[in-house]
This record gives sequence, structure tokens and C-alpha cells, in this order.
Amino acid sequence: MHCRTSQQHIRDTAGVIAPPPLLYFGALMLALLLNTFTPVSFASCCQLLRWLTAAALIALGLMVSFAVVWIFRKSRTPVSPRRPTTGIVRAGLYRYSRNPDYLGQMMIYLGVAVAKGSWWPFLLLPLLLVAIQLGVVRREERYLEAKFGQEYRDYKAQVPRWL
Repeated sequence: MHCRTSQQHIRDTAGVIAPPPLLYFGALMLALLLNTFTPVSFASCCQLLRWLTAAALIALGLMVSFAVVWIFRKSRTPVSPRRPTTGIVRAGLYRYSRNPDYLGQMMIYLGVAVAKGSWWPFLLLPLLLVAIQLGVVRREERYLEAKFGQEYRDYKAQVPRWL
């Protein structure tokens, strides 16, 4: 009985390839490792502007991510894609985007890239976004549509995937 319950729990998730924060972190670590061996850095002229831009991106990304966690807790549904979703969140930032947390995480990623002054994170970003799109977003969308049917299709029709 215990094994069956565990298998049922596993099936009631989106089956994403990895949690998005792990994908962003992994890509960032790869980019910084590449930069260690083959530096591709920004020009060092406007250092203050670079740091201000980095701080703004990181702060905004953190605010978005904290807002997402808060609204998920308020809605009593888990944030983690590895746990069963109990409802469709339509409040807060989810009125404007179906994936605001991934946008917030991307802002943090870009903020760190700017702070480090490396082009590598920008060069890896398209591959990262493909991984997020195919390995996370599309799987979550299939899962939510299968679980919530017309309710999710209506939400999809009203709110854009990104912005």
C-alpha cells in the first residue's frame, strides 16, 4: 500500500526535468566556470552603472520570487513542481503572467551575470530558456490542463505565458 501511494504521488506532478531554480543555478555555475577558463568579460568602464544594474535586477527578481511564494502559500498550493498542485493561482502577478517566478529567477540570473561582468551567462541564456520552456513550462501546462481541464484552458486564454 505504501508503494502504491508513493507512485500515485509521483504521477500527480508535472514531471519537470528539474526544479527551475536548479536549472538557473546550474547554467550560471557553468557560465562562470567557462568564464574562468575562457574569460569573455564586459568592458570595465561604467563599473558603478554595472553594479547598480546588477543590484536592481537581483532585487527585483527576489521581490518577484518572494511574491510568488507568498501568493502560493496564501492560495494553499505548493510552489514546488515536484508536489501535486491543488489549484490554479490567478492572483497577484499570476494575473499578468503564467510564469512570473521563472521571470524573477531570470532577473536574478541576469543580475549575477551583470555583477560578474561576464558574457557567458548571456550566451547560455537561450539554451537555458529552451530547457525551461520544454522541460518545465510545457510539462507543467500539460499537467495543469489534464488536472484542471477547462478551468486551466480558460486561464491560459486570459493570461499570457510570459508577458
